[in-house]
Amino acid sequence: MANTVTTTSPAHPYSPAYAVAGFGFVSGALSVDVDGHAVEGVEPALDAAIARLTERLATIDMALTDVVKTTYFVTDVATRDAANKHYERIFDAPRPARSFVEVAALPYGATVEIEAIAHRP
Repeated sequence: MANTVTTTSPAHPYSPAYAVAGFGFVSGALSVDVDGHAVEGVEPALDAAIARLTERLATIDMALTDVVKTTYFVTDVATRDAANKHYERIFDAPRPARSFVEVAALPYGATVEIEAIAHRP
């Protein structure tokens, strides 16, 4: 059983993505740009979080099409309708299972964080 771990940074003592036994586990991908700055606006923030998630999946040779479960952490539950429409655009049916949780705050001023579980037989 081979494991694939992406590199960790000194600021973060965890793996951004980890693959084992056909599964990929992706730590929360924030709604930040490539330089780590928070992205403003609901749609742009959702796009940014998906972009960061996609990057992390790629480090373990996986893609959005391999995702079977997501958890969205948002700083405003009112973004749910926009997130639902976004989810329909990003994922084909049958879409991955999803949890949607409002939190008080996210790192770096982000408004969305998405973690995922992926699987490829």
